[in-house]
Amino acid sequence: MVPFSLCPSHPSSSPQLYLSHFTVTTLSDLSGSKRRAGSCRFVVLSTHSNPKILKSNRRSRYGQPLSPYDDQDEAYHFADVSDDDWLLNDDFAEVSDFVVNRKKSKLHNGFANGHLNGKNAKGVAEKSFIRNYGHDSKKARETALDVARKGKRSTRKNMEDRFPQLSEEIDMDEKWLPLIDYLSTFGFKESHFIQMYERHMPSLQINVCSAQERLEYLLSVGVKQRDIRRMVLRQPQILEYTVENNMKSHVAFLMNLGIPSSRIGQIIAATPSLFSYSVENSLKPTVRYLVEEVGIKEKNLGKVVQLSPQILVQRIDISWNARCTFLSNEIGAPRESIVKMVKKHPQFLHYSIDDGLLPRINFLRSIGMCNSDILKVLTSLTQVLSLSLEDNLKPKYMYLVNELNNEVHSLTKYPMYLSLSLDQRIRPRHRFLVSLKKAPKGPFPLSSFVPTDESFCQQWAGTSVDKYLAFRQRLLLREFAEKYERKG
Repeated sequence: MVPFSLCPSHPSSSPQLYLSHFTVTTLSDLSGSKRRAGSCRFVVLSTHSNPKILKSNRRSRYGQPLSPYDDQDEAYHFADVSDDDWLLNDDFAEVSDFVVNRKKSKLHNGFANGHLNGKNAKGVAEKSFIRNYGHDSKKARETALDVARKGKRSTRKNMEDRFPQLSEEIDMDEKWLPLIDYLSTFGFKESHFIQMYERHMPSLQINVCSAQERLEYLLSVGVKQRDIRRMVLRQPQILEYTVENNMKSHVAFLMNLGIPSSRIGQIIAATPSLFSYSVENSLKPTVRYLVEEVGIKEKNLGKVVQLSPQILVQRIDISWNARCTFLSNEIGAPRESIVKMVKKHPQFLHYSIDDGLLPRINFLRSIGMCNSDILKVLTSLTQVLSLSLEDNLKPKYMYLVNELNNEVHSLTKYPMYLSLSLDQRIRPRHRFLVSLKKAPKGPFPLSSFVPTDESFCQQWAGTSVDKYLAFRQRLLLREFAEKYERKG
């Protein structure tokens, strides 16, 4: 079925009439060179990205073809919006009343619900011609066409002056200006609108009042104003999701998981693609799988989702089975230990096995840990799987052995050491106790790195927090200067 409608079509209507009141755009116009206002065009609109209506030669700044979807999985999930909802919510249809500068205006009487009806159309045009130009129809037509051309050139010239890059890169429609002006209040630049066009062009055709209603709702549930731009750029379709039919049901779903209202905005900002997944057909089955197959208790669902909102929009069955099988075969991890890892750090279900999990397990082996030691560390501190080898794990291990005189087995007792900052906590506290001559002989106690600064100063240093913070600041500045000199 061809996804467009033609309205109206009345054989009796004069061609001059349609020239004055209608625009028509074909798929070929959209997919090829820039669209220009012509004499007769049909509007072809869609609520979902269609690569065929994007410019075929559009590419990212890295030269790669751009996908209209946030990720590949999103091509298979659709929001809770009916197929005709975009026609019902005034996103693309004209309205009989509209507000400009806080003044309500009425459309021509020849329009019914934003469309010119056949009964009144001819009369409206004839009355307009007779009133303005008398009975000289040829002169009237020429004058009307000339005025129309001048008005269109003036509007386009003004648009090109305001948005030169946007007008150059895409075939911009002046009807998009109200939405562009509104989104500009959130910090959108011309390059951002080009990105929206490339990812999902129909998002620029949304009625500005509808877009404002939806973004204001997101702000009301806790999304920060500074996050709106990033969300829309990642998921331009978010402007199309209605408040009543989509957004409210998704927010209610999150709250039913036990997520506090104060965290709803953060969840949405982290995963705006959430709205493109059906609550009944996608999100609830994912939660059911986490409970029934993975073994997450219902009372812990809210915590897991807060730690990793992306877990709701990934193929959890594939991710879980692959990583469960890998950890079981690689280090002999029992199922209950892997469930604990998911509860503590569900993000690891997103990590690549070959590029993420395996290299870190092999590193722990290389420093002398056996499989049982590795399992203890990962079960206690699953975040180790997210740490950089070169910038984090290796430098901390070298400092542990060379400066703190500890052996690797101490990490099984204090795995938290691997998650602490070497520059902000480990080295400053060690050097501070050394400077006070309070560092114990032999292996330096890793337990001194665990408490807060106040507890550390009271229990280990016996001095004020201000004195320790001043020492740490001087140390950081000196190390920064040394690094800068080495680079120079």
